[in-house]
Amino acid sequence: MEALNLALFVVEAVAYFTLMVMLLHFRHRLGLGVFLTALGVMHFMETYLAAVFYVSLPFGDVSPGSSVFFSGKLMMILMLYLQEDAATVRQPIYGLFFGNLLTVGIAWVLQLHHPLEISPDHTPDVDFLKEMGWLMVWGTALLYVDSLGIILLYEKLGDFFRRRVVLRFMICGFALLTFDQIGFFAALHYFLDVPVAAFWGGWKAKMFAVCLYAVMFAIYEYRIRRVGSAASARSISDVFGDLTFRERYNDLLERTGRDMLTGVYDRTRMELEAPLMLNEASRQGLFATVLIIDADHFKDVNDGYGHLQGDEVLKAIAARLGTTLRSSDRIFRFGGEEFVAVCPGTNHEEGLLLAERLRWTIATSVQTPDDKPVTVSIGIATADEDGTSFTTVLSVADGRLYEAKKSGRNCIVGRSGVVKLS
Repeated sequence: MEALNLALFVVEAVAYFTLMVMLLHFRHRLGLGVFLTALGVMHFMETYLAAVFYVSLPFGDVSPGSSVFFSGKLMMILMLYLQEDAATVRQPIYGLFFGNLLTVGIAWVLQLHHPLEISPDHTPDVDFLKEMGWLMVWGTALLYVDSLGIILLYEKLGDFFRRRVVLRFMICGFALLTFDQIGFFAALHYFLDVPVAAFWGGWKAKMFAVCLYAVMFAIYEYRIRRVGSAASARSISDVFGDLTFRERYNDLLERTGRDMLTGVYDRTRMELEAPLMLNEASRQGLFATVLIIDADHFKDVNDGYGHLQGDEVLKAIAARLGTTLRSSDRIFRFGGEEFVAVCPGTNHEEGLLLAERLRWTIATSVQTPDDKPVTVSIGIATADEDGTSFTTVLSVADGRLYEAKKSGRNCIVGRSGVVKLS
């Protein structure tokens, strides 16, 4: 009997995933509403089955409603996010939550009626409706947390497994469905006195379901979405090396606002990001230091060797800045031969040491075509000692850069004046 139930468990998971993924795949033809409606109408059955319908599997006593259908719904929400966005994902969850609240409210009102017994074998059970309504509200609240968590975890795992989409999909399912099993079983145990033994059987079944869904997700990525949309023959490693829709969007966003010549962020991006970086540092009680770096006598390079050679010098300077600064710092091209570095979590003294390292690195590694060293002058200012807004701090740093130029260039000027002069 357990073997038969397990076979039916697998069939249910495959059927659910196949139908839902096809609705998702053809959403541009059928409309996204078809997918979202199909996702929503399953919610009552999932909750009902999780409350009263259990079968015996090798894992223990398991409800298909929770292990197959709810697990599948959460993984479908992650797939929807990968191909759409978080705003779209929130829509069905909001709808379920408010719809279930309405169910509970109506159940309370119905209790005020005195219903007729039309058939002796079908007596209305309003208490059951109310009880199920509260379970559905609790389940939907958990689903909302699950959906936020699975998206955030998926994005965080991208820092470690950026191109291993299926692995991230599986890890997210394991983690969030474990959390959900704890949360939803607590309600089942409280409202319906479901035995604790069912917790472990349900958890094992959910982990097994995640494995099934991950395999089907991999098949979908390779055989349908990728190969189906591009007929070129590619190896499976190449296919899984592709970025998801969400990651391609983020990759495009990352490239937006880049300076075409040097590859660093441009002035428009600076005006958007730098104030936010200073505000966030201030919120955390940290300093943030701003450096303005200017290539010395750069006009002489352009005039003496041509603009193409001048461009190569600028690219070399940008490259040295990028390798010397930390990953949390941002480097922007301010204009011409000037660059701005924003360094959160860096006080003024640390900023001076960083500036000296930048000045020395460029002076010893960047040269003109006739092997003369290229030097830079740097002005430094720190929030909130030199101001609280980015505009104010940048203005102070710009004034100190002007002092560095007047002091003979190839030097650093901070709050105490010229710090280094060669």
